[in-house]
Parts: sequence; structure tokens; C-alpha cells
Amino acid sequence: MALEICVKAAAGAPDLLGDCPFCQRVLLTLEEKKVPYQMHLIDTANKPQWFLEVNPEGKVPVVKFDGKWVPDSDVITQTLETKYPEPSLVTPSEYSSVGSKLFGSFVTFLKSKDASDGSEQALVAELSALDDHLKAHGPYVNGEKISAVDLGLAPKLYHLEVALGHFKSWSVPENLTHVKNYMKLLFSRESFVKTQPADKKYLIAGWAPKVNP
Repeated sequence: MALEICVKAAAGAPDLLGDCPFCQRVLLTLEEKKVPYQMHLIDTANKPQWFLEVNPEGKVPVVKFDGKWVPDSDVITQTLETKYPEPSLVTPSEYSSVGSKLFGSFVTFLKSKDASDGSEQALVAELSALDDHLKAHGPYVNGEKISAVDLGLAPKLYHLEVALGHFKSWSVPENLTHVKNYMKLLFSRESFVKTQPADKKYLIAGWAPKVNP
């Protein structure tokens, strides 16, 4: 039986998949584990009544496990790993926090209006640390096999590439070759192509009010 999942629809296009990186992380996990699922696209600006009744906080993603709607991508992906252990996507605990500060550094730099505030350097430092890890252990965080940490990082790196390219004409430094290769690997996976936002313009529209409030 297909699992039901509610994810964010594209802004202004409620019948298309939106730009929520946490929703994509869950969809990637379902795709990599080949778990059949039924997707409900939720217009987050106009949430349907049935959705608010089953999920009063109104957050996405939520997945229905055993008749109960469960929020939070961390909890959902851990539950999927328990319920569908094959293929295993477990990341060894010593690698599970690789890249964990990347998204926060990206958002700070994206919103920054002061070139001297150190936010760009902080992001480059996070990317460099990831590059060093991949150089030693790659091509994925845990070697040859994709795992949960990669599926969390993939949507965030995609947001980083698209949003910084658009708003700041910025891209990952050329010398970070392992990160560049990692991004290519992730973005070309069938699971990623199937679950990425319907169009980059929806991702850009999602960030625009945060960049220029």
C-alpha cells in the first residue's frame, strides 16, 4: 500500500511540486528505498481544511504511518529507515553531522547586505570542510554508497546553487572540486531529478521575500 505524504506545492502553481528542501529530503528517501507513495501537494498559502484537521500545525512534510500523520523530516526519515530497512541508508554516527552547518551559513550569506560581515567566508569554510571530507572519504559522505546524510544535503546544496547564483551571481569556488563533483553526482541521480522543484523559478520566488523583505 502506498504511503501518503503531504509536501509543499509550488508558489502560485498549486498543482506542481514546490521548493521545500525538507520535503524533497523525504521524497528522496522514499525514491531511494523504492517505497510506493501517494503525494498530496499542499498550497502553503492556502492550506486545505482537511490538511489542517489532520495536521493542526500545518507544517510539511507529513507522512501517514499506521493511520497517524507524522511531521518533521528527521522523524520521518528515521521511521522510514526502521520500517523499510532495505536498502539501508544509515549514515555512520561519526559522519552524520557532516555538512550540518551548511544550510545555516548559506541562508546567512544569502540574506547578507554587508560584504564585510564574514558571512561569505563562513560559507566557504563550511564548503571547504565538506570538500576535505569528500576528498578523504568520497564520492559520497560515507564512501561509494549514498546514505541519509547525502539525501539531507542534496536539496540544500541545490538551493545554495540556484539561490546564490540568482541573487548574488555567486557559485561554489572552482577549487572545491570534490564538492562540485558531489553536487553533480547528487543532482543527476534519478531520485533527485524526479523530486526536485518543478522549476528553478519557484525556488527563486520562495527565497525572494527573505532576501528582500
